[in-house]
Amino acid sequence: MERGNSKHSPRLDEQMSQEVSGLVQGPGAAGSRVDESRQPEPAGEDQPEPTTAPAGELRSGAPQGMSSEDVEERSRLGRFITMTALPGDREALIANARDNNAPDDIVTALEGLPPDTRYQTISEVWAALGNSNETTRW
Repeated sequence: MERGNSKHSPRLDEQMSQEVSGLVQGPGAAGSRVDESRQPEPAGEDQPEPTTAPAGELRSGAPQGMSSEDVEERSRLGRFITMTALPGDREALIANARDNNAPDDIVTALEGLPPDTRYQTISEVWAALGNSNETTRW
């Protein structure tokens, strides 16, 4: 079944198809748009060479008061404690984590929480485990 285009003539469709064939078929195709004028210029004599990744933190945008590793670990903790467990005490958090197939290190950490405290958020649990949360700016 041939699908026609009501906005162009077949001749114009063919011409448009040929114009983008280099983009569709890749740089080895005839009529490719890759040429010397499109290559990036090298860095100048006094300029550093560009790299693929910036130095330092691997994750940009880590909140003030936390490293990117802290953000990742708190997020990992939150993956195994669902919102249905909050607010909850130590036993509810441990049961919920086990129901969600939490790894042993997370269950062990939760077992170290005080038994008589109720936690409202993952951030509160994270802080009770001895970690720091982001600091607020005033």
